[in-house]
Amino acid sequence: MKSYPKIIGRILEIIREHKTFCIVGHVRPDGDCIGSQLGLALALRNEGKRVTVWNQDAIPLKYKFLVGDGLIEKPKRGEKFDCVIATDCASFERLGKVGECIGARKIFINIDHHESNTRYADVNWVSPREPSTGELIFRLLKVARWPITKPMADLLFTAVSTDTGSFQYATTRPGTFHTGAELVTRGANLAKICDEVYQSYPLSRAKLLKHVYSKFRLSPDEKIAWLWLKKKDFVRTGAETDDTEGLIDHLRAIEPVIVACVFEEVEPELTRISLRSKSAAVNVSEVCKLFGGGGHPAAAGARIPGTPLAVQRKVIAAVKRALKAAK
Repeated sequence: MKSYPKIIGRILEIIREHKTFCIVGHVRPDGDCIGSQLGLALALRNEGKRVTVWNQDAIPLKYKFLVGDGLIEKPKRGEKFDCVIATDCASFERLGKVGECIGARKIFINIDHHESNTRYADVNWVSPREPSTGELIFRLLKVARWPITKPMADLLFTAVSTDTGSFQYATTRPGTFHTGAELVTRGANLAKICDEVYQSYPLSRAKLLKHVYSKFRLSPDEKIAWLWLKKKDFVRTGAETDDTEGLIDHLRAIEPVIVACVFEEVEPELTRISLRSKSAAVNVSEVCKLFGGGGHPAAAGARIPGTPLAVQRKVIAAVKRALKAAK
């Protein structure tokens, strides 16, 4: 077997020593978060462990096909666990309300691939080289020599595929294709995953997409594209916040655009921002760090208090500075 980081051996040692586990993920879970959580949860259950999976927010509709009965429960205060494992979560704050429910634990493990990860746990396996946390979980299972069942293959393939933009993002490495191929070999249902995740959308999302194309704005030099999603837009279209996943990529795909921004109203004076960059010279994670957020060099986000106009001005100004520095 190929050499592997010592941290994997340490994590497997901890897993073997304990019996009760809680697998937690970030707020507004995406495909990588859900696939990593549930893939690891099934593996631990197959090893005879008692496993609970917690998220603050509900699983988006397009990932419901991955979720088996009894896998995900509502977080409860007062529960005790031998070990809590966070997957795909860059900071403790990103756990949201779940963070308040996992204090009664013996040890805390953090498995993630975000460059901005704050190393908040007792044991931290953070590998920014990997394009997805799903690939880290796959490596963990391979080193452990645990069986990867068809349901686990579906989960991990979804994790890897969604966080690489279906193997299109620049972060995708040769090894990522090998991982995908091995998961398909082990039973991942490629046709079903692609249909559910990429080719099946509610009408409400189509209405939201119409809003994207009719309301986006460009900077004078056309290098920045941005869009506002207000609560009234969700009411008007019948869309849910889950329907916003991937909308920013439509702005990013505009040929002259280098940085795409989506401003989403959370409260009247609290805005969630998402940034995407298609230039290696413009690190949007660094931009989001200015506002207490983070992520990857090409994809990052933050939550910013203040009036909508003030937030927009600050963010666009920061992006302009980043673009100027990139020259």
